[in-house]
Amino acid sequence: MDLSLILTLLTDDLLTRVLDCLPDDTDRKSFRATCKSFHRVESTHRTRVKFLRPEFIPRLLRHYTRAHALDFSSCPRIYDGAISALLNSEKNWTVRVKKLVLCRTTSLKWLGLEMLVKGCVNLESVDVSHCCEFGDRECDAISCGTGLKEVKLDKCLGVTDVGLAKIAISCGKMEKISLKWCLEVSDMGIDLLSKKCSGLKYLSVSYLKISNESLRSISSLKKLETLLMVGCGLVGDEGLGFIGNGCSSLKVLDVSRCEHVSSAGLVSVTRGCKGLQKLNVGYYFLELSAAVFHTLKDLKHLKTIRVDGARVTDSFFQIISTNCLFLVEVGLSRCEGVNDLGIMQLAYGSPTLKILDLTCCNNLTDIAISAVAHSCTKLLCLKLESCSLLTEKSFTYLGSSCHSLEELDLTECCVNDIGLKNLSKCLELRCLRLGICHDVSDKGLSYIASKCKNLQEIDLYRCLNVGDDGLGFIAGGCKKIRKLNLCYCTKITDKGLMYLSQLEELSDLEMRSITEVTGTGLSALASGCRKLLQLDIKHCGNIRDTGFWSLAYYSWNLQQINLSFCAISDVGLCMMMGNLTRLQDAKLVNLTNVTVRGYELALRACCTRLKKVKLLASLRPHLSAELLETLGASGCRIRWD
Repeated sequence: MDLSLILTLLTDDLLTRVLDCLPDDTDRKSFRATCKSFHRVESTHRTRVKFLRPEFIPRLLRHYTRAHALDFSSCPRIYDGAISALLNSEKNWTVRVKKLVLCRTTSLKWLGLEMLVKGCVNLESVDVSHCCEFGDRECDAISCGTGLKEVKLDKCLGVTDVGLAKIAISCGKMEKISLKWCLEVSDMGIDLLSKKCSGLKYLSVSYLKISNESLRSISSLKKLETLLMVGCGLVGDEGLGFIGNGCSSLKVLDVSRCEHVSSAGLVSVTRGCKGLQKLNVGYYFLELSAAVFHTLKDLKHLKTIRVDGARVTDSFFQIISTNCLFLVEVGLSRCEGVNDLGIMQLAYGSPTLKILDLTCCNNLTDIAISAVAHSCTKLLCLKLESCSLLTEKSFTYLGSSCHSLEELDLTECCVNDIGLKNLSKCLELRCLRLGICHDVSDKGLSYIASKCKNLQEIDLYRCLNVGDDGLGFIAGGCKKIRKLNLCYCTKITDKGLMYLSQLEELSDLEMRSITEVTGTGLSALASGCRKLLQLDIKHCGNIRDTGFWSLAYYSWNLQQINLSFCAISDVGLCMMMGNLTRLQDAKLVNLTNVTVRGYELALRACCTRLKKVKLLASLRPHLSAELLETLGASGCRIRWD
């Protein structure tokens, strides 16, 4: 049957159902490019739009008429004036918007934020995380959204109790709020938030300087389901007692890195919150008491438990494997006392396990991995970094039984080419980390490339025996690669980068200290990998301006770059910083061929869009005060090295 006739039989409803089955952006893009009919259906189906360039925003808003989630986080220049113009010229879109993602939009100030929040009358969610300069005035602007249900303020360093109070009083329907790293928020702010937003279901107070009094206030939140309090160094067992007595609906609790919380506090929580599904108590717990282990028996719905850094015993494994029948994730990173017997008990008692972190559990042998492989056949993620006693047998077990495995971390393990041949049977692998595996060579990568077609990320950090041919195998077999770490793989030359130029989906490449690469290789990479977002070429000293010119010409999607210790000149730096219109983060330390004037001109060329820049401290007195002021006014953070 003729293809055009088949397409006419596909109704919009059928095409919409097809789109529902395509979560990957690349697949949706291919769908959209098929024909005009497919493009039209995709446009009406899309509910989220991520803006990359400010000049395209009005057209995209007109085109995607069902989009209710707008993401400005990757847009380099969003100013108050641009928001005003947008609201005045295009008004229909504001009614449908329910979610705004404004994280790292450092150029946006309180006035533009207020106009945006007021304009979007049905707004339910705002994310301004990592806008480090945001404070109480911006909180006042956010409080204009009286219907807000979710607010994310992570690392808004200027927010105090006053700003939080404005949001709490105005946004009484709030269900989720994240205050991670809002260091000026105290017990007073948390108390008012708990009283005014009694319907909160999700609360993150990680790294705040709050005390047990805040936990007393939080315990009044009867609907609270998720409480994240990582690194709250002033809270203790008394505070957890309040949570255990008051928050019976709690399902997720993270008290990792809380140095004054002991086993007694955990017992209070586990006794009072019988519905806990996820518990993270990693680090600062040098030893978990027997009482904690025994209370785990009552957590019949527990799905995730992380005790990273703690000292565990065989009784711990026996209790959770016998009583916690729905476990899907266990974290034992850097735990003392983890041995083959314990892991065997865990594996045999938890056949539904999907995520297992055994990082730095260096007493484990092939016996433990055999038990995991044969019992936990649904495993998706396994981390074995620095498990140095494992041999080829372990990788044979995994390859034979764990066919669903998607992520495998073998950093600093004794894996060789034969091991990779066995692991190549894990056809669903998407992420493979082989950092500091000195016995891995090009031959081993050929096995992976021939079968693991879904691989999207591979880490070859300091794999000294990997060369150009290995990259050729990866480029030929793993076309979906997006993230690649080649740092210190000193055998790689321009030929290897020419192979990599075939990876059209590559977005993140680290290649520090690959001194054999020249401008020829970088030019090939830039012309072929047009989706590059992040590039680290620190200490690649043989790349000259011709390579950087190609980067400036082809890599217009680049957002982050590390050029430190490179041989770029004034002209090359100015061309790059001027042409790369989406560049937001640049590391420019020790560019010995660049003069002060070169730095000045290059930074002026991009000062309105840069969000972060790293420079040598000795350069500071030589740059003009006007330039530094302009960078600061545009929301750019300068890190002086």
